[in-house]
Amino acid sequence: MMKKPFVTKEQIEEIVKTYPTPFHIYDEKGFMDNARKVNEAFAWNKGFKEYFAVKATPNPFIIQKLKEAGCGVDCSSYTELMIADKLGFRNDEIMFSSNETPAGEFKYCNDLGGIINLDDITMIEAMEEECGIPETVSCRYNPGGVFEVCNGIMDNPGDAKYGMMPEQIVEAFKILKEKGVKNFGIHAFLASNTVTNEYYPMLAKTIFQLAVTLKKETGADIKFINLSGGVGIPYTPDQTPNDIMAIGEGVRKVYEEILTPEGMGDVAIFTEMGRFMMGPYGALVTQAVHEKHIYKEYIGVDACAANLMRPAMYGSYHHITVLGKEDAPCTETYDVVGSLCENNDKFAIDRKLPKIDMGDYLYIHDTGAHGFAMGYNYNGRLRSAELLLKEDGSVEMIRRAETPEDYFATFDFCDIMK
Repeated sequence: MMKKPFVTKEQIEEIVKTYPTPFHIYDEKGFMDNARKVNEAFAWNKGFKEYFAVKATPNPFIIQKLKEAGCGVDCSSYTELMIADKLGFRNDEIMFSSNETPAGEFKYCNDLGGIINLDDITMIEAMEEECGIPETVSCRYNPGGVFEVCNGIMDNPGDAKYGMMPEQIVEAFKILKEKGVKNFGIHAFLASNTVTNEYYPMLAKTIFQLAVTLKKETGADIKFINLSGGVGIPYTPDQTPNDIMAIGEGVRKVYEEILTPEGMGDVAIFTEMGRFMMGPYGALVTQAVHEKHIYKEYIGVDACAANLMRPAMYGSYHHITVLGKEDAPCTETYDVVGSLCENNDKFAIDRKLPKIDMGDYLYIHDTGAHGFAMGYNYNGRLRSAELLLKEDGSVEMIRRAETPEDYFATFDFCDIMK
């Protein structure tokens, strides 16, 4: 199988006349079509809403487009709430899912009318001190143990710092109900980047059963269940992409099996996908600028881990296409590396690729989520521009590249760098 870029060498050669590499570029048609498909997959649930995870791609131009497609936002910090505020999101268009929440953030969310999703039972007191007790509150659940699909461990919730244990969420619902909460939600995230259509239905079964228990034990009026994220993308060419229509149908079956018979057929289903919504629709484009022949063959590019941290941080695989050589045989074995003074600054290790010549453009796939967003400034490297390939084929800059002035801006209180 092959992974196909959404831009050609010819397009990139035109783009770099205005915007030099490296840059992240996003495919507007791709992610807007995908957003519409997600809504279609869950259209059977009249209250359904996708809350796009801002952390994945915190660019207001992209989030504004997703707003037009009917998405809300899932925020996890004050500055992400600021993005939501500036773009006009209000009330139940905002989900605030934070942990170890700094002071002031619950109040900001509540002032916008957003829904607070409490990560821990101790946060009830903190929320009440800041903004009182809202009419609608969600609680995050962690069942502990391991989470398995098809007899294979998908993830280990018991090692995760998120959510409440079963007995804690029961107690939290009781406390919140006593304090005046009228509308309740449940949230859980049990596995990351799953590439199987079975994950969401299995997660849904776990939370739906919990919802029935909570209703019986606390009398809470459960208005929504948030399946969160975890629906992944095929980073490697041999993986089969998730089928969101099959996933939506799988959740519907479990819904009708568990919730409907309990008189809970009006519970809204929420999702908060970042990776699935945007991951395949972004790419990091970088140029080969050096080659080195020592114990291994190295290709040095003008991007580095400051532009895409996942391979260095997790050892993650990102497919690479050498633009203009899509059909050339992969006769060479390279480490594709950046310029950081860190030996893990590698986009690929022992990767079979066509022969790369200096000046070639490398298209690093699937950086549309948790790509630019995880960037940093080690070695004084500056974050790149972000570009939008619009549906009409034109290109718009949606974030300029950083400059040294940006890097030194936090010294503006003194003269040392003037």
